[in-house]
Amino acid sequence: MTDAPRLADIAFRAWKDGIYPILTDKPGLQDAERRRLSHAVGQGWRDTIVAELDEIVVGWCSRVPGRSYIPYLFVMPEMQGHGVGAMLLDRMELMLELQGAERVHLETPADHVRAVRFYERQGYRILALKPDGREGHSPFMSVHLEKRLHPYDGDIEDE
Repeated sequence: MTDAPRLADIAFRAWKDGIYPILTDKPGLQDAERRRLSHAVGQGWRDTIVAELDEIVVGWCSRVPGRSYIPYLFVMPEMQGHGVGAMLLDRMELMLELQGAERVHLETPADHVRAVRFYERQGYRILALKPDGREGHSPFMSVHLEKRLHPYDGDIEDE
């Protein structure tokens, strides 16, 4: 995917702006997260949609293949608050509905209040809180959210 470095950069910048401030900094944390996000982009590009502005990628959303789970939604920090994330999320939900999904799940750090509120405004409800102790991160609570979808119940014709 030719946009993979751009997607990884957007993800890292959004992570650094929104999540990094709530973590306990450890040596190598930022480099480890940059590698993790670059790897994630390389693994999931077939299930990723992007938002472009003037032919420049400004955000992206990815789902887990075969599941109604969205692990990644990132928008460039300077483009946040302008509807890009809502548009990406809406499009991914529509794609899941067309595939028959009745619900969609995602998670975000509980201390990332802006993200939690964003998802609640998009119609998600909090299901649970759980510790998220990924390697390289200080343990923090993760909010698991769910939204009910309205799956398409008709035939989809190939053209």
